[in-house]
Parts: sequence; C-alpha cells; structure tokens
Amino acid sequence: MRMIDPEVELVVCGSSGASMPTFGDWEERVLEHTYEQADLISAHAYYEQEESDLGSFMASAVDMDRFIRTVISIADQVGARKESRKRIDISFDEWNVWYMSRMEPAADWDRAPRLAEDSYNVADAVVVGSLLMTLLRNSDRVAVACQAQLVNAISAIRTEPGGPAWRQSIFHPFALTAKHARGEVLSVLPTSPVYDSARYGEVPFLDSVSTHDPDTGELNLFSVNRSTHDGVQLAIDLRAFPGYQVAGHQILAEEDRQATNSQLEPTRIEPREAGTEFSQGRAEVTLPPISWSLLRLVRTP
Repeated sequence: MRMIDPEVELVVCGSSGASMPTFGDWEERVLEHTYEQADLISAHAYYEQEESDLGSFMASAVDMDRFIRTVISIADQVGARKESRKRIDISFDEWNVWYMSRMEPAADWDRAPRLAEDSYNVADAVVVGSLLMTLLRNSDRVAVACQAQLVNAISAIRTEPGGPAWRQSIFHPFALTAKHARGEVLSVLPTSPVYDSARYGEVPFLDSVSTHDPDTGELNLFSVNRSTHDGVQLAIDLRAFPGYQVAGHQILAEEDRQATNSQLEPTRIEPREAGTEFSQGRAEVTLPPISWSLLRLVRTP
C-alpha cells in the first residue's frame, strides 16, 4: 500500500479493550513485530451503568485515561527496547456509552432489526462529555478518535422509517466539542474534593480541560461535575488571559437524570445558557450535580 501512497498510516490491533485477559501482554507482542511498520495502535472502550452504581459510571473517563496511559507506556517501552526514535500513537477506533447488557439477538433473520438502539439519558450524556474531555487531554498521543456508530445503533441520532429524526442527549456534548475544541489543549489542573467509587477508587468530583485557538483567540473550558447529589463550585482564574469576555456558558443537566429525548419530545434534553459573568479575570459558577458544561470566552473588541 505504501508503494502506491507513501503517506498511508497503518493501525495495528492489540487486545483493543483493557478488560480482555490478553491486555498488556498482547499489545507488547504485536508491537514487537510491527513497531517499525505501524504508526498507531488501536484502542476500544465502551461504558454502561451497572445496576445502581451511578458513581462508578460517572467516573468512566478515569478508566479511559488509565487505559490510554497504559497503552502509551507499553508502546514507549517497546520503542525504547528497540532503540527507535519513532513514536507510536493511539487510534481510539471505538468509544461510547453502550448498554451491551440490554442487547438481544435478532429473531428469524429480521430485515434491519432494531439492535442496540439505546435511548440515552442525562447521565449518559455527561459521561460522553467527560470521555471527550479525556480524549482532548491526551491528544498529544491520541491521534484518532471515532464513534463507530452514528445513527440508531448506539447513536447520537435516532430515526424512524419514513418518519422524523431527532438528536439524543449524547449528541450535544459531541457536537459542541467538535465545533469549539480547536487549536491547542491547555494544561488545566483543577482541584476538587474526591469521592470513593466502587470500581475506580478515589475520583475527583470536578474535571476540566481547556482549549485555545491561536487563530481566533477563542478560549474554551469544558467541565464536568460527577457528584450525584451536590453542586460543585467552579472558580476560574483567567488573569493569564487578559481582555476576555464570556461568549456563552452552556450547561447540560436535569433534575430527572433518566430523562431522554424521543420522537415525541425531541428537545427534552438540551444544553442551557447559564449566564456566567467575569470580573477582573475571575468567575465563580456552581455546576449542578451530574452536569457537563462548555464555557466559551472571546477577546474583548
């Protein structure tokens, strides 16, 4: 393939998922054989709420971050052993919230059966937003990140045959991040109280990541409050970026965490403006429980 197109990039597949029994060992073996030919190594991760463990579900991005760092460490170890100057990055080929426990096989060879048509609620959207934040934070080594399904099957968009289409809750953090996360990812080190999750140990309630577009000057802060009961105070100090004003602050949150968008209520779940203001480079805003937000700032004319 490279004889035809020298620019083509090769993705090799290790174990794909961190829960597989071969994880770690198989990544290392594959890269031992392909390091000089490959450009990226594949990763997959899907998350769902298990029974009533909402706290661990809200911390899914912590697991994704550990997954990414582990694969990077393995790749760098193989490269060091080979004394190679080449760097292998990650292609996160598949990721999303997916309720695999709800899947049932199609019956009798149905035509276009309704498989994995999950209806996503508020908590699902907040988790998807936090996963996007983790991908941004690791964008120095995550070169590709894809949602493999877009319509109907574990999707951001649902349709009915011959009928309407509507945006699911997870559509909104994906669309806003894709539109506004441009330029450079800044190093943001939020401090926050922590809680003890059953699956991932101590997890901070607050997480944030920021992007800065040097061409337009736009500055964006993506934040998530993982707390299932309490609001979290987000205090922002932007004195390192003088002369900015708020262009919008959209928060996705609802008291009914099980609420979904549907054919009858296609706009039940949407981000809402928070009306945040800055004073002398500082701002404070309370993020509601189980919420994802995007604060957009632009240079003052």
